[in-house]
Amino acid sequence: MQYNFSTFKTEINRVAEFLGNEYGQLNIGRASPMVLDGVSVESYGSRLALKNVASVSIEDPKTLRIIPWDKNQIKEIEKSILTSNLGLSVAVDGAGIRVIFPQLTTETRQTLVKVLKEKLEDSRITVRKERERIWDEIQKLEKEGKMTEDEKFRAKEDLQKVIDEINKSLEVIFEKKEKEVLG
Repeated sequence: MQYNFSTFKTEINRVAEFLGNEYGQLNIGRASPMVLDGVSVESYGSRLALKNVASVSIEDPKTLRIIPWDKNQIKEIEKSILTSNLGLSVAVDGAGIRVIFPQLTTETRQTLVKVLKEKLEDSRITVRKERERIWDEIQKLEKEGKMTEDEKFRAKEDLQKVIDEINKSLEVIFEKKEKEVLG
């Protein structure tokens, strides 16, 4: 019996997607609406994601324009962005809110690279845990007689190929983002 890695590959590819999304939410000195994905706004007694109460667009490379659907929400949106600790400046004008991304200093760039490395390591740990889970599953199948010893070791080799592939993918995502941060 050959071990089926298709669901494992799907699950493990989500780790790379997650890492990409996490990196997208970091402020790298360039305007990106994804940075505001984690911001929630108090709206009529409940907390809603910013994208559910306003439109967010890129005005220029250093500025986002937020136009609330309800002009009464401007102060609440401004407060939510300022308290989110993203290091962004906010300016309110007649049309809505401008979110200004500050120029990154060498120190903040180095700090960002550390954060990128931490997120990469978290993803690698997740991959390792998944590898252990699948390996335990393969060993269990062999003990139950549903797999021969040769099939077990072939499955182990296939598992390692999948793991190497995803680790390479994670590394590519990291290197791309690191280049972006370091400019």
